[in-house]
Amino acid sequence: MVDLLQSREEIDKIDKKIVELFEYRMQLAKDVAEYKIQTGKKVFDKEREQEKLRVLKELASNDFNGHGVQELFTQIMSMSRKLQYGLISEEEYQVPFTEIEKLNTDKDTKVVCFGVRGSYTEQAMEEYFGTNISRSYASSFKKVMQSIKEGEADYGVLPIENTSTGGISDIYDLLVEFDNSIIGEHVVKIEHALLGLPGASIDNINTVYSHPQGLMQCSKYLEQHSAMKPVECTSTADSAKKILEDGDLTQGAVASRQAAEYYGLSVLEEAINHEENNSTRFIIVAREKNYIKDANKISICFELPHSSGTLYNMLSHFIYNNLNMTKIESRPLEGKVFEYRFFVDFEGNLKDAGVKNALFGIKEEAMSLKILGSYKSIG
Repeated sequence: MVDLLQSREEIDKIDKKIVELFEYRMQLAKDVAEYKIQTGKKVFDKEREQEKLRVLKELASNDFNGHGVQELFTQIMSMSRKLQYGLISEEEYQVPFTEIEKLNTDKDTKVVCFGVRGSYTEQAMEEYFGTNISRSYASSFKKVMQSIKEGEADYGVLPIENTSTGGISDIYDLLVEFDNSIIGEHVVKIEHALLGLPGASIDNINTVYSHPQGLMQCSKYLEQHSAMKPVECTSTADSAKKILEDGDLTQGAVASRQAAEYYGLSVLEEAINHEENNSTRFIIVAREKNYIKDANKISICFELPHSSGTLYNMLSHFIYNNLNMTKIESRPLEGKVFEYRFFVDFEGNLKDAGVKNALFGIKEEAMSLKILGSYKSIG
């Protein structure tokens, strides 16, 4: 019978040697990094790594061990690269953002928000900037981004995520299309109400208008009232405006109490969203690539090919640099088959060495990387 204690002692001796050899390998990786800094060579040589993994795998005595060797050295090489990225990023990687003390706003600051008067986006705008600003409204997400790009507005306010229905994919696509940057975020607790004209009653409502997100967030209520036909509108506040203009007592709108007050409508029923803690996160977008000094959150996107391990390799940069990732979304790349763009939010400041290391590593290994912005988290 095998002596368990003796076997464990032998394993301990082997593990100690592995640690010693690993540290020696990391020291050699530092030497390589210094050479690459001096010569301008890239850290990541995909062809060399793949060939080396093939050779190492063939040294194993069986397939099981071969796969294990390949996995082990994939991780070792990944750690070596990250060590080298840390040394190189300190020398040459400059984040294309400028630190500022705070947002300077006054009555002449031009802010554009999606929707019309009485919208939740307007509420987010007023809570973030106050009411002493020069405001305007845009009928689409894209028009908000265009207004910022063309200098018609200093800042824009857009919804990007809801606790019930998730991320708004159109916003992610626009953050890639336009070179605007996120400089802030704000969360609004969403409490939808069923609105109608003065004199209307729930029993007579047969058509309910709202933004698709509003209808989804109140879908259970609408299912319980099968006579109410849901119809999509450009925004919750637009739906309130529509039923006022149409003057039809059989029409209702899913919108806020704020919209009811602004358009002179009656609240037929309050709190009809099925998620009690229903909240929407809004982003504050600017043309300039700035970030406030105490920013503690960063949003990025990167593109990856459809091949084994690519996403894992990207996410390992956050793990290695002890960065807490708070969100990940994916969007298919237009015109490409099974290739994706990933959107990631994580905690940190653009001055942090770990953040620079992670961003440099992702930039080197992904097909592309874009920093969407850095801002103060509301969490």
